[in-house]
Amino acid sequence: MKSSRKAWATAVALGVLAASGATVAAATPSAPSAPRATKAAGEDEQLQKLYKDALAEGGRLVVYAGGDKPGQADYLKNAFVKQFPKMKVDTVVDFSKNHDARLDNQIAEHKVVADVVHLQTLDDFPRWKKEGALEQYKPVGWNKVYDKVKDKDGYYTGLYFIGFANVTATTLGDNAPVEAQDFLKPEYKNKLVFTYPNDDDAVLYYFKQLTDKYGFDYLKKLKAQNPKFVRGTADASATVGTDGYVANFASSGSSSGLSKTSIPEKSPWVAWPQTGAILKAAPHKAAAKLYMSWILSKQYQEKSYGWSARTDVPAPAGRKGIFDYTNMNPLGLGRFMGDRAALDRYKARVSLYVGDVKGADPADPEGRLGLYPVDQNGTQG
Repeated sequence: MKSSRKAWATAVALGVLAASGATVAAATPSAPSAPRATKAAGEDEQLQKLYKDALAEGGRLVVYAGGDKPGQADYLKNAFVKQFPKMKVDTVVDFSKNHDARLDNQIAEHKVVADVVHLQTLDDFPRWKKEGALEQYKPVGWNKVYDKVKDKDGYYTGLYFIGFANVTATTLGDNAPVEAQDFLKPEYKNKLVFTYPNDDDAVLYYFKQLTDKYGFDYLKKLKAQNPKFVRGTADASATVGTDGYVANFASSGSSSGLSKTSIPEKSPWVAWPQTGAILKAAPHKAAAKLYMSWILSKQYQEKSYGWSARTDVPAPAGRKGIFDYTNMNPLGLGRFMGDRAALDRYKARVSLYVGDVKGADPADPEGRLGLYPVDQNGTQG
């Protein structure tokens, strides 16, 4: 399924364009324009040097991106190639939990075909660092990245923040559910759709926060609403506004125009720094350094969507700073995933309520990717 840049970027941003954030930046008093221009020029000069290095290496790049629909990360690839048109880039999208296993296998077999990875499985990065599987590199803009989301030694870093909250049908208007308890209202019975929480750790963490706050009695009541469960947050979001389904939480929205997104004021929700790194055995390290530096450059982050990983780029219009929400901790998902034994126990308990995961991998519905994919068609490296 082809996915537009707007569709995936809308999901990343909970429906808020960071272009709006750039507008906020332009309207907010700040340092004089000359120093900002000098800084931007300095980053651009560094990128151009890296571009030359990448072309001398062959101009090839393979990125493994966590996601649940083919083409979801094309907005990144297209923006990168627009700025560096002589590069040949393939971005392979799959569930992060599949990509990390794939990478573990490639590393063990000394047959790494990916150059850069950016994944939801935040616990993998300190492990890979400890195992010596990552390249030490501090990209352009490193000093402006939040200290809380980057490795102090330069082996991995948050690249941008993804948020999961509410997606509701536009037909509901002001009556749309916002807080977790709203989804239990009788009028939503048979009209809710969710991603299997036992199939996606970020969704699982969303459910974990709800049961921590409201008890498992909340999950029993939610299950009594007879919701539909699907694989992938993209499909869950896309279903809202169709076939009688009107609401979802723990996903990011779609660009269909049939739904809108909102953030709870009181009940928990989830956001996290999608984290990236270069593989130590990457076939195209110069290209990987260019990509990591480009995505963290102020020029790109100001034009991107959602919350920036940089401290000098404002939050999107209408949103608080990523660390300013009292009902969301951007570091919480990483801590949750860091205790795999506890996570697996909770997942097993949730599975008793929602049932076993059913359906094909929506990112790889025909099972083409295999062990060493270098493109979305499953060409093996």
